[in-house]
Amino acid sequence: MDYPGNIFVVAAPSGSGKSSLVKALMEVDAGVAPSISHTTRAPRGQEKDGREYFFVDAATFDRMVAAGDFLEWAQVHGQRYGTSRQGIDARLRAGGDVVLEIDWQGALQIRRLFPEAVLIFVLPPSWEELRARLLRRGEDSAEVIELRLHNGREELAQVRQFDYVIINEIFERALFDLKAIVHARRLTYQAQRRARADTFRALDID
Repeated sequence: MDYPGNIFVVAAPSGSGKSSLVKALMEVDAGVAPSISHTTRAPRGQEKDGREYFFVDAATFDRMVAAGDFLEWAQVHGQRYGTSRQGIDARLRAGGDVVLEIDWQGALQIRRLFPEAVLIFVLPPSWEELRARLLRRGEDSAEVIELRLHNGREELAQVRQFDYVIINEIFERALFDLKAIVHARRLTYQAQRRARADTFRALDID
């Protein structure tokens, strides 16, 4: 279906800074709204239910999977994450843009459901910096950090399946790149034809 709104999917290994980039994007672009995922993992730090994630137990997640409540779901680092159908379809139909901050497995599932989705992968500048960021975060044990780094190698191997790649070495530059991708998407022929239909009619453009 040719939705009036755009769907942007941002994926990255843990510690690459995708959450900070997506949050900063939404602070400067009111036209982009988040999709809040459900997860079976426990909250970290200052996270709150319904803000960063909807935190649910395994049984609740199983029921939602069985009911078809998720557009996509995947197991990541031993926990499950899913994107709810509720709200996303309605926002896209209304012409709003949605950004999904999910892992690569979910990103490819979304691409199958929404062929026009824009897939964006965030890379760290190096393995050393990725490890340093995970350590500075101070939220995971040494064993969990090693698991995230191990899984990160498989995650990075999927980058070729994405439309755009942002290297988050300098945060401000990476944010500029993310904003540029979003803005450029809104300037495609199809997007402009929907958003400025009156101008197209006035110019007799089909």
